[in-house]
Amino acid sequence: MSYLCPLCQEPLSLSARTYKCASNHQFDLAKEGYVNLLPVQHKRSKDPGDNKEMMQARRQFLDGSHYQPMRDAVSDLLKNLLAEKTDGQLLDIGCGEGYYTSYFADEMPQAKVFGLDISKVMIRYAAKRYTNVDFLVASSQRLPFADNQLDGVVRIYAPCNGDELARTVKDSGVVVTVTPGPRHLYQLKAGIYDEVRLHDVPVEALPGFELETEQTVAYPMTLNSADATTLLQMTPFAWRAPESLWQTLKDAEQFECEADFTLRVYRKIA
Repeated sequence: MSYLCPLCQEPLSLSARTYKCASNHQFDLAKEGYVNLLPVQHKRSKDPGDNKEMMQARRQFLDGSHYQPMRDAVSDLLKNLLAEKTDGQLLDIGCGEGYYTSYFADEMPQAKVFGLDISKVMIRYAAKRYTNVDFLVASSQRLPFADNQLDGVVRIYAPCNGDELARTVKDSGVVVTVTPGPRHLYQLKAGIYDEVRLHDVPVEALPGFELETEQTVAYPMTLNSADATTLLQMTPFAWRAPESLWQTLKDAEQFECEADFTLRVYRKIA
């Protein structure tokens, strides 16, 4: 089984290039290879999620390997956690344009890896670029997966419905989360706020899960002008940034900025 119908929650079966359920709801594979399982009645806007400009900014920055240490640390966690799963299933929620998801799939060829995002733009570009992942447009609030189907879920900055995680993750399965650490992007914030407050990193309350491990990945980044500007563009700080900060980044030959991530592993209580 791969997906559930988002309209009636019956299993979907793939025939030719169409997923179909017993109630005859149908969802075609796009030419890029992804499937859209976000029906119009589940959307809050016409085109939810990040737009093309955000996708391009994210891809440009990530292709510069600035977040590679975090990506590698998450991958190492997942490989160790799922090492005994010869046919495990891993879901990347809020996968964006697939930078992390594709790497996880390369590092765990024995696993079936899904990449889910609410943004059709992000998923279209992800599926076109990375062919080693099953990408889908869907809501993290209504995961189109069966009960106890997934061995692991990874969430890098992405929100999700905790009850849906408890429903879809197998007993003793894992959820790996990445959130900003206390000093993440401190120097960008210093260009916006008179008094910079460190990020709070509370342990998330996931129903049916318990926190197993926690680690920090922190390091300095040296960014050129283009990457520093792109980084600001792809963060929520962009809306608050004064023109003076944009100009500072535009004029800078180098911009020193801290990366600080908190990685947590939650295990489902059997």
